[in-house]
Amino acid sequence: MAAAPQSPAPRPLTPVSRVLRLCLHALLFGLLALAAGRAVTDSAPRAGWVVAACAVLAAVYAAGVLAPVVRRSPRAGAVWLAALGAAWAGLLVVSPDGLWIAFPLYFLELHLLRLRWGVTAVAVTACAAIGGFLAHSSTVTPGAFLGPLLGGAVAVATVLGYQALYRESERRRELIEELIATRAELAAAERNAGILAERERLAREIHDTLAQGLSSIQLLLRAAERSLAEPAPAPHTDAPTGPGTATARPLSGAAKPGCAADAAADAGAGSAGAGPADPRAAALAHIGAAREAAQENLAEARRFVRALTPPDLEHGSLAAALERLCTAAPGPRVRFCLSGAPRVLPTPYEVALLRIAQSALANVVRHAGAGRAEITLTFMDASVTLDIVDDGNGFDPSSAPSGEGGFGLPAMRSRAETLGGLFTVESAPGQGTAVAVTLPLPLEAP
Repeated sequence: MAAAPQSPAPRPLTPVSRVLRLCLHALLFGLLALAAGRAVTDSAPRAGWVVAACAVLAAVYAAGVLAPVVRRSPRAGAVWLAALGAAWAGLLVVSPDGLWIAFPLYFLELHLLRLRWGVTAVAVTACAAIGGFLAHSSTVTPGAFLGPLLGGAVAVATVLGYQALYRESERRRELIEELIATRAELAAAERNAGILAERERLAREIHDTLAQGLSSIQLLLRAAERSLAEPAPAPHTDAPTGPGTATARPLSGAAKPGCAADAAADAGAGSAGAGPADPRAAALAHIGAAREAAQENLAEARRFVRALTPPDLEHGSLAAALERLCTAAPGPRVRFCLSGAPRVLPTPYEVALLRIAQSALANVVRHAGAGRAEITLTFMDASVTLDIVDDGNGFDPSSAPSGEGGFGLPAMRSRAETLGGLFTVESAPGQGTAVAVTLPLPLEAP
């Protein structure tokens, strides 16, 4: 058997409701005291009965006020009102002053009963008051009818007005509570969005810096292992010298105006002309390069945790940072080309372009199997474009994996679209890959 639904707990009284209730109590007890006092002072024939009737009515009223069940149960409230009506009827029989008690009874009836039954009870109470007054009066006057009727009408109008104000107040209270709850939800959503945005930023930075740097360190250490595994060359004491002897060339940052030659190609050419190198020296060179890469990645980590400018952009331009990136890239020969008149870009633009170049070049080194690659930075009147092209294996962009942890191409696209740019990838199996990002240049102040 299902349990009966419990009625909601009554809301705590507001200061206004508490004052109105106290005023109603004071009015009823005051009128009872006045009726009993008049009967005693005027030496009415039935003064004792009047005092007794007033005492009974006061006792019944006090019992209902002090009983919590009257406020919780409409049925208990109706029973209490019936007891009050019976006690009041007894007072009307012995004293015409019982007419005054009708006014506080109106408010009790309208408060405890439903509106339809409350108005009916008010009408019955008004008729009883009029009948009690006529029973004790030898003359019929309009006041005997107008007083109870006007009192009932005023009570109904007052209660209806108060209920309307109370409903409006409750609606506003509920609206305020909803607004507070919505504000709390918005604050929580903004906090979660900030956390997710920071996670995404750190994930992109880790993918484009630490992950690529660790890959470079791994390649350099593998090269060092291979060098140590090779036997040391026999010493040559009769090495020829003369004008036709090849000499090692220093590393050059630029092979021709506007383009940076690959440092690995220059180093390879120099070592080829100089003859076989000591494997230990080559291994030490690889280990030194790996240590430099580790130091650079440590600096990168410290800066992107603090949301600062990357080290490559702190003391130079974007073009210089891209040229250094091409020079230090292991694996394929990479060159850098600059086209158009360079312009000073906002820091977010430079960071995005540098990170996209780092990520794309890391993909070339690790996955493309390319022999050559080229990074081109082009400045136009209203936009700046970065192209990364390689002659590697290529792939199908529609079925390309998203990368470790969901980064790689999606991260590059996100960086470009965040700044209102366009990111495209053109590739096919066996035909190389071309990655292009175009960012609209911000308008210059006149």
